Amino acid sequence: MISTPHPRTLLLTPGPLTTSEATRAALGRDWGSRDDDFIALTARLRTRLTALAGGAGTHETVLLAGSGTFAVEAALGTLVPRDGRALVLVNGAYGRRMVEMLRRMGRDHVALEWDEDRPVDPDAVERALLADPAITDVAVVQCETTSGLLNPVERIADVVRRQGRRLLVDAMSAFGALPIDASRLGLCAVMASSNKGLEGVPGISFVVAERAHLARCAGNAHSLSLDLHAQAEGFRGNGQWRFTPPVQVAAALDAALDQLEAEGGIAARGARYAALHRMLVDGMEALGFRCFLPPDLQAPIIVTFRDPGPPFDFAALYARLQAEGIVLYPGKLTREPSFRIGCIGAIDEADMRRVLDAIARAARSA
Repeated sequence: MISTPHPRTLLLTPGPLTTSEATRAALGRDWGSRDDDFIALTARLRTRLTALAGGAGTHETVLLAGSGTFAVEAALGTLVPRDGRALVLVNGAYGRRMVEMLRRMGRDHVALEWDEDRPVDPDAVERALLADPAITDVAVVQCETTSGLLNPVERIADVVRRQGRRLLVDAMSAFGALPIDASRLGLCAVMASSNKGLEGVPGISFVVAERAHLARCAGNAHSLSLDLHAQAEGFRGNGQWRFTPPVQVAAALDAALDQLEAEGGIAARGARYAALHRMLVDGMEALGFRCFLPPDLQAPIIVTFRDPGPPFDFAALYARLQAEGIVLYPGKLTREPSFRIGCIGAIDEADMRRVLDAIARAARSA
């Protein structure tokens, strides 16, 4: 009897994501972390990521072991002065997470909040900055994956720059999928990770930091291991990570960046994700599901769908699809039941059709 191979697993989540065979193959080599070839790979990653962020000449990339949350906490803890004050722009769980980080590290901070289906209002940000001259830094999430909402980072950056403050952008799920120009926008930092839009595997996070400000941050960090200034000094001094790096993950990220370049860069990858997003939304709406966000606020990264209520049961749908090698994600909204389906990772239209067909079968049998 010949067994039929199980279809590859599709991870339609905010991360980890489906990866390509070439990316997974890059995990197969062992590297010495102090060997010349790994030092060269590290330098190459730093250069490539800085260029993707639009920071060549003004910014530098500091790599860290760990998930994207590590990069966000490292940026807040290193780049916000101990005697400074941060304004966090919150319209979802990841903005709230930054507030909690600042609280725990003892940095003075204040938050402006919007509902989870409302973008940050740049005019309100400007009013807050005018009213509080003690604010030194502003932090915002580019794509708030609680809902899939895209915040107007360019307009926020204009306001922050005009008011003479620094802007830190959590670009975690958007980096590699949507353009960002750190130099032109005058960003203090862009935080992201090796998976999500870059389509690497989890395990590396990074901060693309404005070089002149980072140089002034010696001794500012609240943490030994999350000290961006110290790690940047290490990279510039001997090219090495201060602590044991995830060497295979770094190699996989380098391979993933090769694939991003071959695909046509951020514009081409963003176009693929946008096509998958349209296909997903059209298919789900045909099955009777409703999107949480209106189209003008939705990023082509992850889509939140409203839970329609009985007889629909997300736990049952999740289990059924997981048995078919398809992984969705529960909702994270605070005000109503929901679930999320991602549009990013190493997937194509045939994969999305497989997902929609599986959901249709599950809906018919509910």
